Amino acid sequence: MLAAVDHVQLAAPPGSEPQLRTYYADILGMTEIPKPPALAARGGCWFQYGPVQLHLGIEEDFRPARKAHPGLRVTSIEAYARRLEERGAKVVRDDTLPGHRRFYSEDPVGNRLEFLEPVPASG
Repeated sequence: MLAAVDHVQLAAPPGSEPQLRTYYADILGMTEIPKPPALAARGGCWFQYGPVQLHLGIEEDFRPARKAHPGLRVTSIEAYARRLEERGAKVVRDDTLPGHRRFYSEDPVGNRLEFLEPVPASG
């Protein structure tokens, strides 16, 4: 039986690790976690914030994920969007998902990420 999502893997081009570290650690506020030695030899990098893990794997024939994306639940979404903007990341707000506030951003290699926060039900 499924219990949880362990991680989401995104692809990246060879040599992009420094830009990925800047975006995922410095801009998003995630912590880089060590890859097992057998996997570290392949390049790429892994990041974590609480139970959320994103793995960036190197792909020789890389094409960014522009439609497929991880959806990351956040708190204080407007403050988080400002954090990204203040650090130079593009933020595209979207109000078409009922019951949620959300925005999209792209990592430095063009992968799409969605950030969303449920809106409390009024009643």
